[in-house]
Amino acid sequence: MSTDLTPVPNVLVVEDEMILRMRAVDIVEDAGFCPIEAVNADEAISILESRSDISLLFTDIQMPGSIDGLRLAHAVHERWPSIKIILVSGQMKPSDTARPENSRFFGKPLSVEQMITELQAMVGAGALSIVPNATDLPADQAPHAMETVDPSSRSAQETVLSAENDSLRILLEQAEIDAQALLIQAGIEAEQRDAADKLQKLILGELHHRVKNTLAMVSAIASQSFRGAPSIEHGQKAMEGRLIALGRAHDLLMQVSWANASLTHTLSSATEPYDSHGDRRFHFNGPDIRITSVAVIALAMTFNELCTNTTKFGALSVPTGRVEIVWTIDELKRRIRLVWTERDGPTVEPPARRSFGTRMMGSLGQQLNGQVQLAYEPSGFIYSLDVPMSSVAALR
Repeated sequence: MSTDLTPVPNVLVVEDEMILRMRAVDIVEDAGFCPIEAVNADEAISILESRSDISLLFTDIQMPGSIDGLRLAHAVHERWPSIKIILVSGQMKPSDTARPENSRFFGKPLSVEQMITELQAMVGAGALSIVPNATDLPADQAPHAMETVDPSSRSAQETVLSAENDSLRILLEQAEIDAQALLIQAGIEAEQRDAADKLQKLILGELHHRVKNTLAMVSAIASQSFRGAPSIEHGQKAMEGRLIALGRAHDLLMQVSWANASLTHTLSSATEPYDSHGDRRFHFNGPDIRITSVAVIALAMTFNELCTNTTKFGALSVPTGRVEIVWTIDELKRRIRLVWTERDGPTVEPPARRSFGTRMMGSLGQQLNGQVQLAYEPSGFIYSLDVPMSSVAALR
């Protein structure tokens, strides 16, 4: 009996959004490859410089840091030309000339089946399949074969079209004159109109990006919720809870115009639905700071998983249980440490498998360039997060 010792190809996944990165990792694993995770271009470059076994780069385009995903792709193509590249985005679609040679682009939300097929084709085959140009195809296969047109007939058609174009141009010019006259009568100056138009385009562009990104997150949450669920009912409840948590985080950010929010308010908003009315079971202790929108969503989603787990299996599954949430700031090292400690609950046992919630808790540390520790102490579960202040605190 022969044994296949061929190493599994490694795919470097670069995505700053925690949930979307987890979904991309699942796609890579489902395609039969080994994912290596990075949260930004700087971390990705560091990984590539330290190892030589990356077969494909799978990167989002919009990312914080010194360079975005598109510039990362060009840098990788120049330094490591053998690495295949897949670019994804929910906001922009770079042209073929703007992308590195032989790279592929996909819009968010991602089609899982298509992505798996593309990954397997690119890594498995070792090269992209180039579609020939129409001029390279035989005449009977050209997509738009030239028809024989009578010159006199074409001239007549051009005459009619020219007359129609002249009439349309005159109508448009008159419409523009009429519109300008109406705006002048309304007292709206040209500069104001131009500024308002630019502002509207900016707002619509940002709205489009946020909607596409939210749809991608919803798709990822739905997939993750049903992926390891023991039944459809369990998956549905898990998905509903996660979507509600995402909605609460968005509500919180809307109150501050999507700029930054209070850490205390973020944590209390995430835990409030799980607190007993009139009987506080969550106890907070720590200095309040303003945190970024990325940190708000990441913490809200993570705390939803912590709350769900403690109400099912931990301290809050019994009437006497409580949860202490304490955070401290090391001003010298410029780091923040947050600890979730469960007390007076049932005896704790480590879980038999690594669930989506557990993965999310661990992924938060990577999302914020820090470390996460999960301790299943018999007396109570402990979750600790240690991250740089620069990854959490909003700029004043």
